[in-house]
Formats: sequence, C-alpha cells, structure tokens
Amino acid sequence: MKIQFLDLNSEHKKISKQIKHAIDRVIKRSDFVLGEDVKLFEAEFAKFCHVQYAVGVSSGTAALFLALESLGIKPGDEVIVPDFTYIATALAVSYTGARPVFVDIDEKTYNIDVNKIEQAITKNTKAIIPVHLYGQPADMAAILKIAKKYNLKVIEDAAQAHGSSVNIDGQWCAIGGIGDIGCFSFYPTKNLGALGDGGIITTNSGEVYKKMLMLRDYGRGSRYEHSMVGYNSRLDTLQAAILQIKLKRLNSYNQSRNKVANIYNRLLKDVEDVIIPWIAPFVKSVYHVYALRIKNRQVALDAFKKAGISVLIHYPIPLHLQIAYQNLGYRKGDFPVSEKICNEIVSLPIYPGFKKAQIEFIVKTLKGAI
Repeated sequence: MKIQFLDLNSEHKKISKQIKHAIDRVIKRSDFVLGEDVKLFEAEFAKFCHVQYAVGVSSGTAALFLALESLGIKPGDEVIVPDFTYIATALAVSYTGARPVFVDIDEKTYNIDVNKIEQAITKNTKAIIPVHLYGQPADMAAILKIAKKYNLKVIEDAAQAHGSSVNIDGQWCAIGGIGDIGCFSFYPTKNLGALGDGGIITTNSGEVYKKMLMLRDYGRGSRYEHSMVGYNSRLDTLQAAILQIKLKRLNSYNQSRNKVANIYNRLLKDVEDVIIPWIAPFVKSVYHVYALRIKNRQVALDAFKKAGISVLIHYPIPLHLQIAYQNLGYRKGDFPVSEKICNEIVSLPIYPGFKKAQIEFIVKTLKGAI
C-alpha cells in the first residue's frame, strides 16, 4: 500500500467545478491584481479570525516581513524567534536588517519556551514572534504578559495554524487576532492552501492596516503617488477567489484532521519509544502536521520507505545551526531541547479524508520496525 504524505488532488477534485467557475469569473472581469475577490476574501478571513482588518499579500514570508516593517523594526533592533521552526520566521527578521534572537522550545509542545524568553530580552529587543507550530498555538497568555512588561510587539506566525484557538482568561480566542499582528501562509500544503503562493496579515490596528495596504503595493496612496518605500507583495485575485471557496470548508477540513490525529493517538499511545503529540489543555490544535518523536528514528524511516509510506521531518536542523545564521555566533549545544527534537521528530501523513486503513497500515509498519 503506497501512501503519499499529502493528497491535494483528491481535495481539489471535490471542488473542481467551483474552482473553475471562480477562475472563469476572474478572467471575465480581468481584475487580476487587487481585484474584487481580494477585497471579498480579506473581509471573510478577517471575520473568520475575529479581527477588524486583513490584508492579502504574496506569501506567508512576505506577511511576516511586512508586519515587521509596519511596526518600524529596523537595523540594530532584535526580535525573539523560537529556534525550532521553518527558517522563514527568522529570514523575515533578517530582511529588515534586525537580528533574530533564538530561544529554545518547550519539549512537550515544541513551541517557544515562555520560561526562557525573558533572559533573551535586551535593550534592543522590539518584538516577539511566537510560532504556532504544527497547528498548536503557543502559550499566548504568558507571551502577552511578557510583551506588556517589556513594551514589546507580538507578531503571531500562524502559517500552520489556520482556525486554531487558545484560551486566555477563560475566553477562546482565534489565532491571528491575539497579538499586534497575525501572519498566515496559503502555501498549497497548508490547512488553507492556495494553488500557488499567498499569505495574509490580520490586525485590529487601523494604523497597521493602512501601512500594510501601502507596503504591499509599492508604498503608494494613489496610482503614481508614493509616500513610502513599498514592495510588490500583493495577493493575486485568482488565488483570493480560490481561497474563498476553500475557506468555507476550512472548519470541516480541520475537524477531519483532528479525527485522523485521534486515531493515530489511540493506536500509538502505548508504543514504546514513540512520543505522540501533546496538546496543551488551553489550546485547540488544527494538526497541520502530525509530528511524533521516535527514539530510533532511522530504523522507522527505513521501514516507511520500504513500505512505500511517505513521511517528512519538520525540521531536521534547528535555526541556530543553519549555515545561513552561523554569523550570529551560536554553537551546537546552545539550545539542547531544539537539537534533541530535530533528531527524533517525524511527520506522518495527515489530511482531510485520510482513511483509517491507511492509518492502521502506517502504525503497523512503525510497530514492526521498532
């Protein structure tokens, strides 16, 4: 039984008629850049995240970069970033000329360790970027308290967390509307994915919203009037039209992912040398990735490959050991939890409509290997 890591084709087959109709509609109007569907989707996504504003941009990385720009992050500033995440989180900081400052992660959630944030804060620290990794929100209540204490901005990297939420003071809050700015990616593999690159920022700040509208579009206020140095980072109208269709199904997609995760958890909870995902009681995960830890990972990887099961490692190298950041002066051993997780983590296939028989075959293969 060959099992691919992600089956986007089956997802798109179910909505192919709607997608074709949306594409035809955009072609007929020919408003390919910042067209009507961009505005409609922005309004719908803002409502989905319970925020006042949303601005579509060209990618999740662009969302992070423009968010930092809109808050005035500049060379000489420092921004705190978890050491265990996709490199785009740190690259966005580097693009501004600021310095990413890495912090180790919590061994149970794999999100930034809130108990280690304060020791990383200096007089140059201007912001914190918590990453809601694998679809599980970070401890936002604790992060907001730290940010308030030190007068720091909070930018949520929600690239993997569309539709997740966290309980703060007894109230469930949608990810993307908790910090100063939320940043989402619509890369095709995300829970809400486009047919290409795309991203969006969410905020309740009218000032940030106005800046973002200009920053994404050459810094202009009118067609040939430019009041700031901006960028070409717009969400395509075609992508916005397609994302509208998929947004209506996102909650059901996320529910399906949770069902798959629950089956995995039940079948793997007592397997020796396997650590299943731990979800904090104050969050609701959307399981963008089902990542477990395997002590003897290579044996399992070999078995999966032989059985025709596609798995991935998110992520094999922590940020502080990336060649791109060797100039920051970090060394092996600086972030022991992050390094440990990188050596054990494995992502199993998970997507809406994934069959129980496929899950059982994966579990059987894993048990047989270890």
